[in-house]
Amino acid sequence: MDAETLTWWACLCAVSLVNVACWATTTALVRRQSTGFAPEVWRVMKWQILLSAGYVVGCAYRSAFPVYDIGRQVLVDSWLSSVIVGRSVATVAELCFAAQWALLLRSVAETSGSTRGVLASRAIVPLIAIAEMCSWYAVLTLSNLGHVFEESLWGLSAGLLVASVAVLWPRCKPAVKPALAVTVVAGLVYVVYIFQVDVPLYWGRWIADLDQGRAHLSLAQGIVDASQRWVVSHRWTDWQSEVIWMSLYFSVAVWFSIALIHFSSRFASRRSAVLIEPYAPRSIRRVHLPVATPSHH
Repeated sequence: MDAETLTWWACLCAVSLVNVACWATTTALVRRQSTGFAPEVWRVMKWQILLSAGYVVGCAYRSAFPVYDIGRQVLVDSWLSSVIVGRSVATVAELCFAAQWALLLRSVAETSGSTRGVLASRAIVPLIAIAEMCSWYAVLTLSNLGHVFEESLWGLSAGLLVASVAVLWPRCKPAVKPALAVTVVAGLVYVVYIFQVDVPLYWGRWIADLDQGRAHLSLAQGIVDASQRWVVSHRWTDWQSEVIWMSLYFSVAVWFSIALIHFSSRFASRRSAVLIEPYAPRSIRRVHLPVATPSHH
């Protein structure tokens, strides 16, 4: 194995171990605070913890068994590295990540009394589910056009999240605005990256395949191929083009997943303790009953 490849792989694995430890620590801290949450709030928090676990573990697995799907290229010579296994793990993990953001947006929208925000939150996971189907199509048929649609849908979903949070911004409590600001900035950076770098990259690869007359597989052929064929490579030149996105995906994206637990816990505790603004729907307003005072005779 090339020294550069070994160093990169070791870093991925080390970061994954740190991420798992951070998730466990975060979970323990939130559980200690759970007594201060209302039952419905704690249900949301448990979902955030579970969904984050799916993403953290999924990314840790893919760090240990890196795969370049279209090229069927792997680092570890094992069926655990096969494209069919790696893509299955990725699908579950990415749906978990999308659901985390959808839950956050729904909490902000409900607290702010925004029906449109709630509807937007319900659209995120279905959009990502369609993106996952496009990804499977690309991986099985070896057509990068599927990745063009996949990444476009991810960018659209992020844009929807950013737009929704921006619209809800004036209605939000000052205490949660810094975290929402980070969400907006990170979302905008992600959208720009998707449409300026990722989508053009896959589009260029698809055009190059057409120019070279590269044959694509049927879905049935792709299932067999993705299950049974993997090409082991330890050369840095073969992995160099995948290093940047994999490194960011298995580190920064995971940190956002864990951060969502922290932010949701802060937001939830404030939501249960602070009077919601008058524009919120009656169903989610806190009702303050008058305090009985002793009579003096």
